[in-house]
Amino acid sequence: MIYLDNAATTRTVPEVVEAMLPYFSEFYGNPSSIYEIAGKSKEAITKGRESIANVLGAKKEEIYFTAGGSEADNWALKAAFEAYKAKGNHIITTKIEHHAILHTCEYLEKERGARITYLDVDENGIVKLDDLLKAITPETILISVMFANNEIGSIQPIKEIGQIAKEHNILFHTDAVQAFGQVPINVDELQIDMLSSSGHKINGPKGIGFLYIRKGVKIRSFVHGGAQERKRRAGTENVPGIVGYGVAASRAAASMAERTAKEIELRDYMIGRLLKEVPHCRLNGDAKKRLPNNVNISFQFIEGESLLIMLDMEGIAASSGSACTSGSLDPSHVLLAIGLPHEIAHGSLRMTLGEETTKEDIDFTIEKIKGIVERLRSMSPLYEDYMRKHNQ
Repeated sequence: MIYLDNAATTRTVPEVVEAMLPYFSEFYGNPSSIYEIAGKSKEAITKGRESIANVLGAKKEEIYFTAGGSEADNWALKAAFEAYKAKGNHIITTKIEHHAILHTCEYLEKERGARITYLDVDENGIVKLDDLLKAITPETILISVMFANNEIGSIQPIKEIGQIAKEHNILFHTDAVQAFGQVPINVDELQIDMLSSSGHKINGPKGIGFLYIRKGVKIRSFVHGGAQERKRRAGTENVPGIVGYGVAASRAAASMAERTAKEIELRDYMIGRLLKEVPHCRLNGDAKKRLPNNVNISFQFIEGESLLIMLDMEGIAASSGSACTSGSLDPSHVLLAIGLPHEIAHGSLRMTLGEETTKEDIDFTIEKIKGIVERLRSMSPLYEDYMRKHNQ
């Protein structure tokens, strides 16, 4: 199998699994207990928290573990709204956020009386800073803009957004699920107040994430019960998951420069060949300001689902967009937001490379795509009609 869907999830690497295993069966004590075996679990949590904080340039006390990125996004928005609603009820986000943000905003709007502004993006999926400035009102309490888009890979001007938020005394949250471990992030330099991430995107385990909350941000508890996570998220900690996430985060940071340089080289090689060798296709997202491993191409006159199925039959795993919406027949909200018509948005393919991806994998995939696209177009009445008109 050639696996090109690393934005959906990554393989948990052996060294992460190995680090986790003792905390299932050997050091299995509850970290809240006082005996020695419990102390081992507590130490492991502290070490994992420190490892993640070091990658962000944060303090370990600012890292709060969650069950994943979606929970962290929900926590950031819901708890910030409750904590700051006396100041105002206005939240600014974008039209291309992950559904963990968009659906939470819908809930806050319908059930809690929030007022949400959904910013447009340009044709490359980048927020316009002028639009952000115009959207700010005296009631604005939170700006939530994703660090990098999960479908088209475009990286937002996070530093400039953080500066704008700070100048206006507004909280700034970023969903960094796709960016953490892929691009350098320093929360102080970028003036980020809250940041969401998920372990399984960086060769760590599933079911573990974190929310970075800057010291001084008045955020409410998200899960009530015990005193875990400094009384902000109750429930016995996922010790093996935290251990695995800490190892994966340190590993991603240590390998980032070399790994992403290789990914960028392969990414640009793949994009270049596809745009040159397959007619009637286009790149989605910014050509340069994009995640190192992201390739998103729309092929005109075909259905992306058919392309995916036929690639799978060739042993190639890819995606048409977010894994969280793969059961939907509607075209990607991200592709519609950057101005693609429905028929072109439906023909999109997202391929996200990993550290094990080789040039041979890319060449094999390109050749298969070329053949499949040609075959699908040969069965398309729309393509036949298009070619007949252009050959007259």
